[in-house]
Amino acid sequence: MLHQIKSYLQFLWNSKNQHGVHSPFVFALVTQCFYDKQSKPEYAVLKNYRNTLLKNKNTIEVTDFGAGSRVFKSNTRAINQIAKNAGISSKRAQLLFRITQYFQPENILEIGTSLGLATVALSLGNPKATITTLEGCPETAKIAQQQFQKFQFTNIISEVTEFENFFNQEPATDNRQLIYFDGNHSQKATLHYFEQLLPTVTNETVWIFDDIHWSAEMEAAWEIIKTHPKVSVTIDTFQWGLVFFRAEQEKEHFTIRA
Repeated sequence: MLHQIKSYLQFLWNSKNQHGVHSPFVFALVTQCFYDKQSKPEYAVLKNYRNTLLKNKNTIEVTDFGAGSRVFKSNTRAINQIAKNAGISSKRAQLLFRITQYFQPENILEIGTSLGLATVALSLGNPKATITTLEGCPETAKIAQQQFQKFQFTNIISEVTEFENFFNQEPATDNRQLIYFDGNHSQKATLHYFEQLLPTVTNETVWIFDDIHWSAEMEAAWEIIKTHPKVSVTIDTFQWGLVFFRAEQEKEHFTIRA
């Protein structure tokens, strides 16, 4: 926790809003998407989806393949507490919806479904997209699948699998215009997924890495990603790291309050 406080203070010191951005591409993204304050009808769906989980006091046995939890001391967890403490926040879900709506990716991959709070934001952002979401824990995935069915999200493909198994079966040329990485908050796993999925990128690809300041090793992974030759633009919003591979773009790194 102390590490995150120090990192956040440093982020605030270095961060800018739209007035400090001189890239037309990033300026448009920040002003038209990040800072879009208009109410959206989809926000009500996101709220209802979250509220049904917050009312669910049933417990499940969670299988955790990642870096563990700083909140839960046991793998037996109440669904409402997972939604409250481990799921994407309402503000971030709305931003993820806006990013998806802004770029309109047709093929989306989410690494780490949890209860599907982020998944439905991706789905609402482009209902015509195909969303493949991966979850290693069968019990957690089951709750998400029930929620998707209840709210009639028909463009979501839920895969219950360890991530490595999925990548080993996935064609390296299968392009995903947007990938949301939220499955394993360790440096080794993050960089491994990054390298495995690099062959799929195009000029329009958007990658979003969750919790880039979660630990010193996640920050180290983020710094390595930023310097990769294929990466042209990155945006650090503290919670997320956005990565772009635009060949025509000068290599730049932005720290933006979102």
